Amino acid sequence: MSKKLGMRSEEYKVKSNAFKGLAKWFETHEPKGKWAWLGSTYEAFHTFAFTPNRVTKRGCHVRDAVDLKRAMITVVIALAPAMLFGMWNIGYQTSLHTTDWPYELGTAANFFYCFWFGFLRMLPMLAVSYVVGLGIEFAFAQIRHHQVNEGFLVTGFLIPMIVPVTTPLWQLALATAFAVIIGKEVFGGTGMNFLNPALVARAFLFFAYPTRMSGDGVWIAADLWGTDAITGATPLGELAAGLQPSASALDMLIGTTPGSTCETSVIAVALGAIILLITGIASWRIMFSVILGGGLMGLLFNAIGANAYMQLPFYYHYLMGGFMFGAVFMATDPVTAAQTNVGKWIYGLLIGILAVMLRVINPAYPEGMMLAILLMNCFAPLIDHCVISRNIAKRKKRAIISSKTTAQ
Repeated sequence: MSKKLGMRSEEYKVKSNAFKGLAKWFETHEPKGKWAWLGSTYEAFHTFAFTPNRVTKRGCHVRDAVDLKRAMITVVIALAPAMLFGMWNIGYQTSLHTTDWPYELGTAANFFYCFWFGFLRMLPMLAVSYVVGLGIEFAFAQIRHHQVNEGFLVTGFLIPMIVPVTTPLWQLALATAFAVIIGKEVFGGTGMNFLNPALVARAFLFFAYPTRMSGDGVWIAADLWGTDAITGATPLGELAAGLQPSASALDMLIGTTPGSTCETSVIAVALGAIILLITGIASWRIMFSVILGGGLMGLLFNAIGANAYMQLPFYYHYLMGGFMFGAVFMATDPVTAAQTNVGKWIYGLLIGILAVMLRVINPAYPEGMMLAILLMNCFAPLIDHCVISRNIAKRKKRAIISSKTTAQ
């Protein structure tokens, strides 16, 4: 397999002897004989460490240094601000609801303890997500004799970010397994799934263990290793209960509110959006249309004003829950989103409209972003089909008119 990959060892000789040694190690340790069945696993680690020297020789192809691995790593980098802020916020929210927090050590020390506390809570969740998800991915690749796809680099990062910090690890493992097997592998793996796997995991937890995913006592960790929660309603939970949000708009913008582990900070999400837009990884049409759709629906409810929730300023929907996180990182998933430019506008508008509609009309489910995106994932192929069919019909009509004009 190393000859097939054609690893460019001579390039690493100039840069570093360490690179040369690692490349040679891969080339001389290709699994053979009774270990040949591990070829997919070997190639996954080999190509993760070095770029394969395989190029197209003919046909129309886009020749670019950015492959799927690099695109996925870019998304992980874009998620980093939200992840880091979420780790700090886990500790910060806990510090507000416990008397055992070392406030006397000063502001700087308190910041460190908040971040360290959140880091220790998030690390096992990330480990479970990647171990379970990648284990299943590797197993399916070996059984099918296919290459290991890189899609789970992002999915494994996203799943712990969109669930409550108090989610038991065994439930997280079940949700990850369900998302990878039912939401992805049964359809053929990366690039074949029509539902966002991370949202499939969250939906599984929501419907299988609703007491862990709803209510006013699931968002704040009571201690480092336990799974008991401290009562601390999210802004959406307060609205669902008929109360006005206790947090200010500035607090919600910064993200210092209870919520899913890494979804609360609009500023951190915006930093990730900038990275995705500059690198061209995500579609600006989908991001903008989701925000536009949510704003239009919020303004419509403001005009109706039948209850306190409808009278809530429309821009509050951008600040609460996972609306912005979903618009930037979930709705823009290139596999499950619409592919045509017009289709992206329709797809994003409907997600924003449905998300706000579900929040306001259905008080039993205050966070509507997940269901809105999953529903539109199902309709994305139909949207593209309608857009393409309309374009074909218009082209046929123009061709008929042109032929008649030429005949005359």
